[in-house]
Amino acid sequence: MTSKETLEADPRTTAARTTGARAQAADPLVQIRRVRKSYGAHQVLRDVSLAVPAGTVTVLLGPSGSGKSTLLRCVNHLETIDGGRIIVDDDLIGYRRSGERNHEMTPRQIAQQRRHIGMVFQKFNLFPHMTALENIMEAPVGVGGKSRAQAKARALELLDRVGLADFAQHFPAQLSGGQQQRVAIARALAMEPKLMLFDEPTSALDPELVGDVLDVMRELARDGMTMIVVTHEIGFARNVADQVVFMDGGVVVEAGPPEEVLGNPQRQRTRNFLESVK
Repeated sequence: MTSKETLEADPRTTAARTTGARAQAADPLVQIRRVRKSYGAHQVLRDVSLAVPAGTVTVLLGPSGSGKSTLLRCVNHLETIDGGRIIVDDDLIGYRRSGERNHEMTPRQIAQQRRHIGMVFQKFNLFPHMTALENIMEAPVGVGGKSRAQAKARALELLDRVGLADFAQHFPAQLSGGQQQRVAIARALAMEPKLMLFDEPTSALDPELVGDVLDVMRELARDGMTMIVVTHEIGFARNVADQVVFMDGGVVVEAGPPEEVLGNPQRQRTRNFLESVK
């Protein structure tokens, strides 16, 4: 069987074509326009532009230092940008526009924007003195203004959703890394975000724990959550992503549906990277 016939026969390829078509049809929830970011003399992002359609999954791939995690952190203004703009659901993130200049918002205004953007980090960042249930309830009560009864009911739903219904009263130290990361996902979902950001969510896990976290992310994708994911999990990108973006040296080298970028990359740099992570 030829390589083309193999791709035609692979149901994952068919799924990727379907999701790729969906990505092209949907309006962008996230618009990244000519974003620049430097640390001193080192330019990390160089005029990066990218659109993420609503209800789709975009996976950012690339070697360490390529700028993908920095770009992700710029989307919710954990990192400031030096130029360009980032728009989420028609809101300019972190700034107000005056003429041709961006003026940074107040911390309170930025916090309001972040309420709609969930983020899951490499490290789980759970409060060690709180149970899994309390970790998930904290932001809806303290920031979202929900009653404790409302927050508890929602937190229990989310724990069930991530497969941890029986672990509500466990403290982080009593949970495995994979379980902690699933609690972190539930915590981010508790604020009912429009967008979920994942910064290498499985990189700190033992290999046998990765699958459970990826399964939760796959379920979110099936439910239509808009997601931007920085990962080295090529299988996840191939099977779940609507759009794969390969970055290197602070620029987007290649972007498109997974069957194109992963199955038939046009740039030699992309091919070299994919060979190195097989």
